[in-house]
Amino acid sequence: MAEVKVPELAESITEGTIASWLKQKGDRVEQGENILELETDKVNVEVISEEAGVITELKAEEGDTVEVGQVIAIVDENGEGGSSGSEESASEEKKSDEDKSGESKKESKSEDVKEEPASSKEAESESNDDRIVATPSARRLAREKGIDLSDINASDPRGLVRSQDVDNHSNQPAKQDEPKKEAPKAKSSDKPEKPVVREKLSRRRQTIAKKLLEVSQNTAMLTTFNEVDMTNLMALRKRKKDQFQDRHDGTRLGFMSFFTKAAVAALRKYPAVNAEIDGEDLILKQFFDIGVAVSTEEGLVVPIVRDAERKTFADIESDIASLAKKAQDKKLGLDDMTGGSFTITNGGVFGSLMSTPIINGTQAAILGMHTIQKRPVAIDDDNMENRPMMYIALSYDHRIIDGKEAVGFLKTIKDLIENPEDLLLEG
Repeated sequence: MAEVKVPELAESITEGTIASWLKQKGDRVEQGENILELETDKVNVEVISEEAGVITELKAEEGDTVEVGQVIAIVDENGEGGSSGSEESASEEKKSDEDKSGESKKESKSEDVKEEPASSKEAESESNDDRIVATPSARRLAREKGIDLSDINASDPRGLVRSQDVDNHSNQPAKQDEPKKEAPKAKSSDKPEKPVVREKLSRRRQTIAKKLLEVSQNTAMLTTFNEVDMTNLMALRKRKKDQFQDRHDGTRLGFMSFFTKAAVAALRKYPAVNAEIDGEDLILKQFFDIGVAVSTEEGLVVPIVRDAERKTFADIESDIASLAKKAQDKKLGLDDMTGGSFTITNGGVFGSLMSTPIINGTQAAILGMHTIQKRPVAIDDDNMENRPMMYIALSYDHRIIDGKEAVGFLKTIKDLIENPEDLLLEG
């Protein structure tokens, strides 16, 4: 017998939730074949079987939380697939036959039991009649009319029931049912319960909620805003996008590569924005791994574009497209998600005009992009034009970054995006 255990996931991850079993009890598995999908705080991980054989036991169910190293299944290397299922099927058939036999016996016994109450009731009624003092004619008349002697009120002081008592009883009008008491009316203040659906939060959603709350409680977070005139960047992209796509094997030229390059330049100028606090120490990062927030059905994930300062616009666009596809296909690995130094989130793809993004993890700041909207802008003292404008936001930890640095950082982003040719000089 071989045990299937929850593998080591990452240094900070000690447990996960079983999202789905890919194999069931009685199924045959090959060595290295995936048998279940495990949902962790960051990504979904597929767990494999180290041995070939037949699964004889599943020690946890879907939705259960399991820890690293915990045994979750047993594989019999000498087993044959399907035998377990056949045994279970035979067992079920046998049980079904036994159930049917048992039901037949129960039905037969039930019929006997049903007859007993009727006969016993008649015997009990006759016994009661025998104990009541009545004349023979009264007894005969009561039997003819189907009246229980115990229900008759005797006119004789000694309690002797006579035939006239039976007649008087039969001539009495039937008793009317007592009026039912109406249920107390609900008070006007009592409101009917509204229909609701209760669902358990997924492990990832629980983690997102926990992490965001921790950031809000453990940082002195502020947000500063600016707006960017996108005219020049949109014109440059329109001129170069087809040429860019042909030259780089179908990779599309988007806005994210420009903002990523602008963020790297601004981080170099304001290193405190690329830092984090560790106890009483300030860690200034000398690398530029930029996280790009991606929305999925299970929540927001932030895969990392590594070494963004060394990459071309095409490299960055290709990385972002690849990471976004992996996120949607639930194929992101832990290495794709850890170690970022700064994050960019684009709420504009959903139509957000302005927001205050929350800092990601232990990072010092996050840049928020928003939807592009035409607004009247003063070009000079005498002229106004409708320009494509975007609000940008920088949420930052005030314990590390002063307001002057935050405003300067955002102003650098603005200047570079409004003059995109300057980004080429940033390399």
